[in-house]
Formats: sequence, structure tokens, C-alpha cells
Amino acid sequence: MSFADLGLSDELLKTVTDAGYTEPTPIQASAIPSVLMMRDIIGIAQTGTGKTAAFVLPMIDILAHGRSRARMPRSLILEPTRELAAQVAENFEKYGAGQKLSMALLIGGVSMGDQIKALEKGVDVLIATPGRLMDLFQRGNILLTGCSMLVIDEADRMLDMGFIPDIEEICTKLPKQRQTLLFSATMPPPIKKLADKFLENPKTIEVARPASTNINITQFVVPVAPQSFEKRKRLRQLLGQEEVRTAIIFCNRKTTVRELNKSLKQHGFRSGEIHGDMEQPQRLAELELFKRGDINILVASDVAARGLDIKGVSHVFNFDAPWHPDDYVHRIGRTGRGGATGTAYTFVAPDDAENLENIEKLTGQKIDRLELPAPAEEERPARRTRRDRAPRPVEVDVEATPAAEAVEDAPRARPARSRREEPRREQVQREQPRREDPREARNDDRRRDRRRPHQDETPDDGSWNGPIPDFLKVSFGI
Repeated sequence: MSFADLGLSDELLKTVTDAGYTEPTPIQASAIPSVLMMRDIIGIAQTGTGKTAAFVLPMIDILAHGRSRARMPRSLILEPTRELAAQVAENFEKYGAGQKLSMALLIGGVSMGDQIKALEKGVDVLIATPGRLMDLFQRGNILLTGCSMLVIDEADRMLDMGFIPDIEEICTKLPKQRQTLLFSATMPPPIKKLADKFLENPKTIEVARPASTNINITQFVVPVAPQSFEKRKRLRQLLGQEEVRTAIIFCNRKTTVRELNKSLKQHGFRSGEIHGDMEQPQRLAELELFKRGDINILVASDVAARGLDIKGVSHVFNFDAPWHPDDYVHRIGRTGRGGATGTAYTFVAPDDAENLENIEKLTGQKIDRLELPAPAEEERPARRTRRDRAPRPVEVDVEATPAAEAVEDAPRARPARSRREEPRREQVQREQPRREDPREARNDDRRRDRRRPHQDETPDDGSWNGPIPDFLKVSFGI
């Protein structure tokens, strides 16, 4: 089957052919004709199967007939994350290049003023995250009464992120006579309940068993020690393989994402990071670096990387075993996309045994264990410490050491003393009696004589010490 057999317009077929696509994927072959027939659709498909084009292509043909009005979008696509919404917008720009369709992207982290201006001009396609859409709706900047088509993408992820109440409220604001398309990788009970409530006689299209993983992805479990530095050694050991061209590394926490990216850079890897604490421009900048090949390793959290469609990712690493088994399916789905092959490694510490059991139970397969040889000794990156910057003096009593006693002829080092000890030492020296040197005594006498030349230093004992008077002189005649 080719795209020409699906009922798309000649102009759109030319655009698809120019983009290099000749045969539709199973989800596209099953969904596109039904969407063109205005049927409600439940599409159950794993990530990387081309489901975005399964609703973008027929929407372009349907919306080609009609006219947009201010603040009243003609169609609405709900996405769980900013990144996935931006990728859907890229698909519309690529496939709708020959059509005169207007589009607006409502996501957080972007100026709300520019988004309001776009809505005031009127848009044919509105791509939004639930949070930003509800915000603008409550401000009165959007009217959903003219929306004739609704797409709920990544519905199971919407459930995980707590968006189901928002989606239910949004559905009540839309016209009852509309076409609704719901796509999800899994079909948990809350999503089934949502579909039963808001879809009219939907056609269910299932191209893969729920929660199954791509057969093009080779999966391994790597037993590791619980210590983070041991896990990092194993990760660097695997990243050093020649076949690792580009890789996405998933962590459960944002702090782990930042720390791991810093560690990889210190060891010479070209890595970047993406997580929920980053502003939208920062996320897009990191993704662009990864797509261009300026960096070939992307460390990511689940929320930030959900639904990323990046071609050529050869490996996925679960640095942390995912807490929810559904996340495992979505994580490893970043590789092996579009018919390509990929490899996924999941690090499992002893505490992750239950998580691994849930993953294997959900996917219905036993994942091969990979025992790695001990990693080679690595040269640690240079690291300046406070001791390197300011060495502290070490007090050593040389006379008390055995070495000084053994080598008596060697010159002894003067023991170091602190400033507190100096006054005490001077005081002791003053209190100890000094042995007088006659030469020093004479010098002291000379100095005193120079200071007091007219004073007699001899002590006064009350006797006469002057010259003998004449009347005391007695002459004896002989």
C-alpha cells in the first residue's frame, strides 16, 4: 500500500513524497482513511510508529476547505508536554507548506502576548498543552465553540501528569457535534472511561499489543551496585562502545540529571541535559544542539523527554529504573523509530527488583541480563581542593620523632610555634636568671656614664667621701 491509496489530495501527496516517504506505517494506513471519513478514532500504538502523521495529514486535507475566525480555532490538538507540542507544530509546517493554513502554539515558557495576538488573527489549527489553554480560556482569549475537530494525543501520559480533569472540562466547552481522535500507547481504565464519555461510536485501531515494546529494539538489563559512582562507571563503559552514536539517558530525578551531565562532561563526553526546571528556550536550545550533532548524549527526565521524536538515536540508557512500567515503554521508544534498530540498557540495582518485575509483567517478556566485565581503571579528572589552594602549616616536633633520635648528626629543624605561644616563651625567658658576662657589665657602665655624666653611681652610706679639709691635716714634728 502507498500513500496514494489512502485518499489524500494530490497536493498533499506531493509534499509527502518530497519529504522522502513512500509507504505509510500500519497506524497511518489504518487511521488516515477513517479520519478522512470523519469517524471518531481510538488509536492504540506504541511510540515511534508514525501516529503523529496519522492525524496531521488528514487534518490538513479536511481544514483546507473553510475559513478561520478570530479567537475561534477550527481544530484543537492537546499534547502533554511543550516539546511534543512543538514537534507536532513542526509536522504541520512541513506537510502543510503548500496550504494556506494558520497555526498557533500555546505552551508555557513562551510570551503569552504573542500567543494572544495569533489567536486574534484567527487560526485553523491550535496546538496546546492543557495548562496554558485553560489559562487563556479563563482570561476570555479563546472561544472553543467553533472547534470541529479535537485530537487528544499521548492520553496515557496525560493521565500520569494529572491532566484528565482539565481535558474533561475542555471537552465540555467544545461543540457536541465534532470529530474526536484519541491516541495512546496504553489503555488503562481511566482512559477507557474518558473515551466512552466523549467519543461517538469510535473506531478502535490497534497496531501493537498494549504496552508492548518495539521489536526493533534490543533490550538488556545491567545489574549494578546501588552506589551512584559505580553506576556512572558502568555507564561510561557502555558509552565508550563504538556503536553508540547518539544516546538519550533517562533519570528519575532532576537533580540526578544535572549531576550526571556534569560528570559526563568532566570525563570528556559531549553531553547536554533537559529537565522540568529549565525554561522553554533552554530546552529547545539543548534539543537543537542534539539534533545538529553538536552534542551526541542527552540526559533527560521523563516529563521533559516524553514524546520526543528525534531521528537516529542509536541507544537509550535507563540510568534509573523507571518507577512506573509504562514509562519504560515510552523511554526505550526514543530509539528504533521509523523502522530503524536500536538498543536499550536498563541499570538495575538490588532495590529495583520490584520495578523490573512490573516492567516484565507489563511488556510480557523477559529482558536479557548483561553481565559486564569490571571496568578498566579510569584517570580521574583533575580536581582542585581547598588544600591545593591554601596549604595549612603542619606543626612537627622534630625532637620527639624517632627519626630525629636515630640521626643525631643531622641538623634539627626548629619546632613551629603558634603566635599564642610566643608571649609565653618571652615571659619565661625574662623570668629565668641570666649569667652575667663581665664584658657586658662594662659596656652597661659606659652607657650609663654617657646618659648621666655628672652623677656618682656609688651608693650613699652616710659617711664622708669628699676631700680631707686642712684643719684635719695633722703634722707631727719630729
